[in-house]
Amino acid sequence: MSQPLLSVTGLGVQFGTFAALQDVSFDLADGETMGLVGESGSGKSTLARAILRLVPATRGRLLWRGEDLLSCGARALRQRRRDLQIVFQDPMASLNPRMRVGETLAEPLKIFEAGLTSAARATRIARMLERVGLSPEMARRYPHEFSGGQCQRIGIARAMMLRPKLLVCDEPVSSLDVSIQGQIVNLLLDLQREFGTAMIFISHNLAVVRHLSHRVLVMYRGRLVEVASRDALFGAPAHPYTRALLAAVPDPTRAFAGRALTTGEAAPAAGRTPPALGGCAFHDRCPYAQPVCLDTVPTLQEVEAEHIVACHRWREVVYS
Repeated sequence: MSQPLLSVTGLGVQFGTFAALQDVSFDLADGETMGLVGESGSGKSTLARAILRLVPATRGRLLWRGEDLLSCGARALRQRRRDLQIVFQDPMASLNPRMRVGETLAEPLKIFEAGLTSAARATRIARMLERVGLSPEMARRYPHEFSGGQCQRIGIARAMMLRPKLLVCDEPVSSLDVSIQGQIVNLLLDLQREFGTAMIFISHNLAVVRHLSHRVLVMYRGRLVEVASRDALFGAPAHPYTRALLAAVPDPTRAFAGRALTTGEAAPAAGRTPPALGGCAFHDRCPYAQPVCLDTVPTLQEVEAEHIVACHRWREVVYS
């Protein structure tokens, strides 16, 4: 098999005494879209920022084409930045209000392609604006003159100016109107096909994740609990938490093997405290929980090819 574009092994992030990420491992191939789902506070954005080294990792390895980004010096990391870009959740807050759009899009070119003439930069900017569905004349405007959807297109254009190998999308459509979300999602798909960019796509919207992703990672309390292809995860989820997430989506046509959790089953039991670090993070909400779930952290086990789950009782979940 070819070397992964990105290989994350045992990644952990600690904020004081709080473990925001614990032992996260996965591989990402060239051109692949990895969906990342989980409730608020599960560590999705922390994982994305740790991969980009926007927050410090306390343990683990982060191999970018075989090179460990966690051991890179400042100069080497700066050179890798052109291949590692991010689209933020709030398009208005992610753009400098004092810079015209053209200046914003010119900035990465000035840093990484300093030999370009001003005319060449202007041509690149105009082409990218057209590519994301905006007029080249808009380069002279400021961010406050645009709608939220247009600002997100500008943010995507800025991220794609250097044709990065990896684009991290941190809930890029959650703050947009529903009528605009589909346009942005389709734009990201078109750009990925055109440039061959790999994506990590974070979202609470499972329908969008299903539409975009090749594989899906499910996180809960800073840990990976399930990793599977899109069809396997949505068709036959093996972790009780994944089933709870899917059961929470109003969809009368959905069907998958096994018994789904009801709302009552997914709710935390009264008086139960969060699990200790030595046990399964989901045990206090899980109808399948046994004493072993409280005492022992489940390891990732193979359900089938390219489908792994961290659950002591996944067989009962799948075959019940």
